[in-house]
Amino acid sequence: MRITKLEHAALLVEEGGHRLVVDPGSLTNPIVGLENVQVIVITHEHADHWTAEQLRRILEINRNVVIFGPEGVAKAAEGFDVVEVHPGETHDHGDFVLKFFGGRHAVIHPSIPVIDNVGVLINNRLYYPGDSFTVPESVVVETLAAPAGAPWMKISEAMDYVTAVAPKRAFPTHDGVLSAAGKAIANDRLKAVTEAGGGQWYPLQSGDFLDI
Repeated sequence: MRITKLEHAALLVEEGGHRLVVDPGSLTNPIVGLENVQVIVITHEHADHWTAEQLRRILEINRNVVIFGPEGVAKAAEGFDVVEVHPGETHDHGDFVLKFFGGRHAVIHPSIPVIDNVGVLINNRLYYPGDSFTVPESVVVETLAAPAGAPWMKISEAMDYVTAVAPKRAFPTHDGVLSAAGKAIANDRLKAVTEAGGGQWYPLQSGDFLDI
């Protein structure tokens, strides 16, 4: 499996010559010319995790893509055929087996409604929690996409999360809201706790990839 980090929260996963896109949102550069996409996973409805424009760019080239998302995404993505998923479910499509966890977005502020959010385990190898600190039950996480910066978190919470998951390897995601200095701080802190748990930290930047 090859994982390519795009901007902010978007990931490109390649397996068996096919591709899966996670959270192609508004803080990610336009995704153009991407072929052999089988699956799109949208963890929740916030615009930094999906936009209609990003979906159309992918679907123009890949007519048979299946889009998976929780109920909130299915309602928000009007005009798109979204397969509604729930925590505890497993969905198998093409080269990808998807297991879903969690159910709710992390609290941003009491004045802001808490929405649906799912974490996804891809082919039992990569876990991406969306905007949450959900620890997948009864799963040894091989590779974790660890949130590095967001309005709903502070770095100590992200460090505790990585410690709780104890992945074999981890890399940063959800970092489009951070400056270069902020990314460096997050990388240092998350590297420390990843290594303390016996894992390896990979400070991926946009366009970097990781083969696992």
